[in-house]
This record gives sequence, structure tokens and C-alpha cells, in this order.
Amino acid sequence: MNKSITGRHFELTDAIKAYADGAIDSLKKYHLDIISANTVISANEKNGKKGFTTEFIVNLKDKNTIVITQNDKDVYAAIDLAIERVKKSLRRHADKIKGHRIMSFKDLGSEAEAVLEQLDYVEQIEPEIVPMDLELHKPLDFDEAIEALKAEKKRQFIVFNDEEGLMRVMYKRADGKFGLY
Repeated sequence: MNKSITGRHFELTDAIKAYADGAIDSLKKYHLDIISANTVISANEKNGKKGFTTEFIVNLKDKNTIVITQNDKDVYAAIDLAIERVKKSLRRHADKIKGHRIMSFKDLGSEAEAVLEQLDYVEQIEPEIVPMDLELHKPLDFDEAIEALKAEKKRQFIVFNDEEGLMRVMYKRADGKFGLY
């Protein structure tokens, strides 16, 4: 991970740099691929009141970037508050990545109902050898493949040759439309 700590409008001391560096190092526990972490600490003065602004820019793999800006009177407090917000964002990002797993076939929803019914049907019957109609093995074109799928009730897919001579697969979807590989 590339780290950069920059001070704007004031001189960064070694203690502040070490504190910000330690805060950035604490981000490694989330096991995300952090490409770089840039920290910009700037002093600002509004209406005669001095304060500090800390900005963390964390670049993750897959073009994800987290930018957090925090204002406070004390530079250490600004770093603490900003790093806590960065940690919260990284936790949410990690949970989002881990939460997108499909646990079972039933979690797919209504699109998988036809496949589940087919699997239940296949489990109930004993395997037997069925002779195939040789007419089905002749090369079909696109229109013939659509007509063959419309005519068949049990057949799920059919293989045919397209205009370029490539083998393609047409299949029936659960919603009654046709898909093409």
C-alpha cells in the first residue's frame, strides 16, 4: 500500500506524521486490497478561529475510492474522527462484498423455479435409455430452431448452426422467452 501524508498551510511534525501513519496502518485488518492511502492535513482559520481539516483518500482495487474529510479544533482529534469514518466505510464495503453470495439454488428466486422443478422430476424417475430421432441431428438454421423449440414441450435447448457456420445453443427460459448462446 502506498502512503502519502501531506501538510497544507502548516508544518507537519514527526509526531503528527507518525500518528497519521499508524492510523493508516490500522486499515490493513479489513483485508481489502488497498492500493494507496493519501492523507492531507491542512490548517484553516475562519472568523479568527483556528482549526484543522483532515482528508483521507483511500483507493481500493476495482476503481473504488473512499474520500473522508473531517474538521476539528485539534489535529489529533480530526485524524481520529476521520479514520473512524474510513473504518466504517471499509467495514460496509467489506460486508457488501461478502454479502453478495448466493447460498442455495432456492435463493435465485422465480427464475430458477423451472430448473428446480426439472431437477425434482429427474430425481423421481429412473434413468433409461431413450433412442433419439435422427432428424434432430441434422444442422438447423435459426428459424428452424425456434420452430422446433416452440413445438417441443419437454425439450429445454436445441443446438443449431448460424449463418457463419458456428454452433449455437438456443434455450427456453422460465419466462417463456428464448435465450441464445
